[in-house]
Amino acid sequence: MFEVTIRKTFAAAHQLRDVGGKCEGLHGHNFTVEVSCAAKNLNKEGLLLDFRDLKRWTEEVLDELDHKYLNELPFFKDLNPSSENIARFVYERLAEKTKSANAPISSVTVWESEDAKVSYSL
Repeated sequence: MFEVTIRKTFAAAHQLRDVGGKCEGLHGHNFTVEVSCAAKNLNKEGLLLDFRDLKRWTEEVLDELDHKYLNELPFFKDLNPSSENIARFVYERLAEKTKSANAPISSVTVWESEDAKVSYSL
């Protein structure tokens, strides 16, 4: 099995609902997002997936989140804009593009600080 991973960052603000403590207040993070794709076979060029494509697709998705107040985005209308739900958001937005490239996403990891991360995979 081959796996490629890229890492990108974005900054955003959010408020978590019904969790208690400081996180219920407006605050922000400089998030780091890792996207990994995996497959058993390489393409005719000997690549699992061109890093440039995965970076571009990920940047397009993160542009929807970057410098935004996440609570106001339609995806988070009924969901807490937690790192868990951010990881799922990124995964779902990228899944079709990577699948069509025969390199399905194996996981999306969101770091909200240097010592706190969450991963989403199917």
